[in-house]
Amino acid sequence: MKRIAWIFGLIIGAILVVNMIAMVQMIYKGNTLKGNDISGYTILVVIFSLIFFGVRNYRNRQAEGDFTFGKAFKLGALIAFIGATVYVAVWLFYYYLFVPDFMEVYTSCVLRQSPASELQEQTRQMASLNRCIKIPCL
Repeated sequence: MKRIAWIFGLIIGAILVVNMIAMVQMIYKGNTLKGNDISGYTILVVIFSLIFFGVRNYRNRQAEGDFTFGKAFKLGALIAFIGATVYVAVWLFYYYLFVPDFMEVYTSCVLRQSPASELQEQTRQMASLNRCIKIPCL
């Protein structure tokens, strides 16, 4: 079970990391964030599908069809946990070593794309987010 969790978790982590680096690079190049919803949702569907296929793979090949819901849930959670851990670890290294000014660049990108009617509210939200990033809001 652990082998399947590691294989599918690392694949999910790799997909998340590639997507994250691509999105950050798009923001740094000044590209718009419009239209990224479709790619974001597509990636989510792929990731959730990989969790399903990982559980199904274990059920069919190693559990010989005898698999309880509890074990399936545990395996799916382990796959998701491994993928999320890979993503967070890479993001921490990437952020602190390569893009320490990410929040400033992201804020300017969001404000540049905001309509005039929403600019004041967006500015307030981004300032609040920047405060929470610098001083953890608990």
